[in-house]
Amino acid sequence: MTSRHILPRLLLLFTLTLTGATAMATEEPVHTVSLKEEAFEVRDYPALIAAEVTVGGERSEAVSAGFRLLAGYIFGGNVRKQSIAMTAPVVQAKSGGESIAMTAPVTQVAAGSGWVIRFMMPAGYTLDTLPTPNDPKVHLVTLPPTRFAVVRFSGLAGEDSITEKTAELTAFITSHQLHAIGTASLARYDPPWTPWFMRRNEVMVPLAVATAP
Repeated sequence: MTSRHILPRLLLLFTLTLTGATAMATEEPVHTVSLKEEAFEVRDYPALIAAEVTVGGERSEAVSAGFRLLAGYIFGGNVRKQSIAMTAPVVQAKSGGESIAMTAPVTQVAAGSGWVIRFMMPAGYTLDTLPTPNDPKVHLVTLPPTRFAVVRFSGLAGEDSITEKTAELTAFITSHQLHAIGTASLARYDPPWTPWFMRRNEVMVPLAVATAP
């Protein structure tokens, strides 16, 4: 699907969000919470499937470029022309193929000199049942079960906020004698046209899972 087809959909969703005519309800990956303190949580996620791209540039430029590439895939840029509903309720309808509901969050992690941008795929799909992307930049991958320490915050997720929240999450991990096994990633739960004061963001750090002696 070309940008000519995607743009009207984005403009419609933007208008509906501002007028309150609909709520942006998206499926989120199932997880369990083993520890919760105010804005902090420790979560366990099962294996997940994600669509991802690797892009260069500054963080804000990279997430915008990655979002456009992944939006192309979920808006029908695949071999079966399957589209993904982003409104509430999620409507599944036949239109040249079955529809797929998009999940939150969109995650962004550093990848050498670039960034990996991911959309988590809905539950119930496998690598075999998801449509193949038309764009070779988009890859479907399986993510292993992972435990994360997470801190939630709102706003535009600028570099100062990300640095501050990463430091707070690091202190939380240390104070609870947890062991980080990777670098922090940024999860954005709302599309880029969401007003800044309504946005939900999270910094997530993977943790080692303690084993019984």
